[in-house]
Amino acid sequence: MSKIKCIVAGPRGKMGSEALRLIEKEDSLELAACIDRKHEGELVKNIPGLPDLDGVIYTDAEACLLETEADVLIDLTTPEYGYKHTKLALENGVRPVVGTTGFTEDQLDELKELAEEKQLGAVIAPNFAVGAVLMMQFSKWAAKHFDDVEIIEKHHDQKLDAPSGTAVKTAQLIQEERESHKQGHPDEKETISGARGAEMDGMRIHSLRLPGLVAHQEVVFGGLGQTLTIKHDSYTRESFMSGVKLSAEQVMNFTGLVYGLEHLLD
Repeated sequence: MSKIKCIVAGPRGKMGSEALRLIEKEDSLELAACIDRKHEGELVKNIPGLPDLDGVIYTDAEACLLETEADVLIDLTTPEYGYKHTKLALENGVRPVVGTTGFTEDQLDELKELAEEKQLGAVIAPNFAVGAVLMMQFSKWAAKHFDDVEIIEKHHDQKLDAPSGTAVKTAQLIQEERESHKQGHPDEKETISGARGAEMDGMRIHSLRLPGLVAHQEVVFGGLGQTLTIKHDSYTRESFMSGVKLSAEQVMNFTGLVYGLEHLLD
């Protein structure tokens, strides 16, 4: 079986460097190149703190995708760059595996059409941790039996989007099972704006941003005389790599855009 040649965007970032370590240890994956804001033309192995890999670093994403023989782009950067890189990858025949959140519905629709047009697979996953995906699926199931729910998501203080893509995806899954209604007292009033969190279809979503956190979420359902809490915690970024590996392998086998890791699980 030939190795899957990967381009990694953002190799010096916390998630990008973790993806490089994944490639270094996995026999099914091989590094083809990297996209970064610095170190044009240098080898990954010559950058302090990065694994001993020979991939060349490009500062121009389009040039990288044009000049590099690659199967998959792994992008774990920011919403702005994630969208640009995903579009460029599809336009150049490379299958994107994207863990960046914050895409708009219009952007997702555009990328879905492009993947179909180019007959390529693409994966955009709000969360690559298998446990987080199961948490979302369990929440969807629980929503059949509980009408009221609030979501509390907690992330490190360098995260750019709020609420997290995982929280939004969880709310969307719950929405499929829950009859739309506004929760809480009808005369409820915030004495400090934002105290009750964001509202989505009557549900409330709360975002915490603190140093020391990685990625955590609680989905709290309430009913008569009882509550149900479904919780997941990622304590290290290594927790996301099993989903990245699965996506890089599976994206070679289908056409179209898949949004959410749950579609790749048995």
